[in-house]
Amino acid sequence: MTVMATHGRLPSQADLLEEGFLALSTPEGFRAELIEGEIVVSPPPDGGHESCLSAVIRQVVRQAGTDMDVSGHKGLLLPGGETWPGSRVIPDATFAPRPLDLFRAAPPWMDPAGVAMVVEVTSSRAERDRVAKRRCYARGAIPLYLLIDREHRRATLLSEPAGKDYAHSHSAEFGKPLPLPEPFAFDLDTAEFL
Repeated sequence: MTVMATHGRLPSQADLLEEGFLALSTPEGFRAELIEGEIVVSPPPDGGHESCLSAVIRQVVRQAGTDMDVSGHKGLLLPGGETWPGSRVIPDATFAPRPLDLFRAAPPWMDPAGVAMVVEVTSSRAERDRVAKRRCYARGAIPLYLLIDREHRRATLLSEPAGKDYAHSHSAEFGKPLPLPEPFAFDLDTAEFL
């Protein structure tokens, strides 16, 4: 890691953290994120995680009111908070309306403008998905955040980002339908997560 002055000033702790994060080399299959000033390295997901994610993607492709593109590993560059400059988060799935062709020319870490919904399926660090990532996505003004919470056996749709949280939350226990608004406009079948 190279420590350099930036525009005549010494780098801040946040600058050094981001530079160190960007220089990380993770083992194959692992992913590294910078979430609210903390570097998080996650192992490859288990089969149950991937089964839930596959069910969401399959339903969106078949039933959404708008043709959607989906990315399973799209890095999003999200605004920071009071004590860190920004977060670099990789949702389990990122959806964007097809006419936008948002992912084609996107850099590895892209601005979230145009993203319609992000999806997280809980795994070993469920609390991070429930709290920290929720704040990150809200600060990034991502319209919809779908959380598939395997431990609590429920799906939650967060909508209307307002500052560092979402104004609305609607949950359904696994087995009950969860309405997804436009541009999706269908009821998510959560029985597939059981």
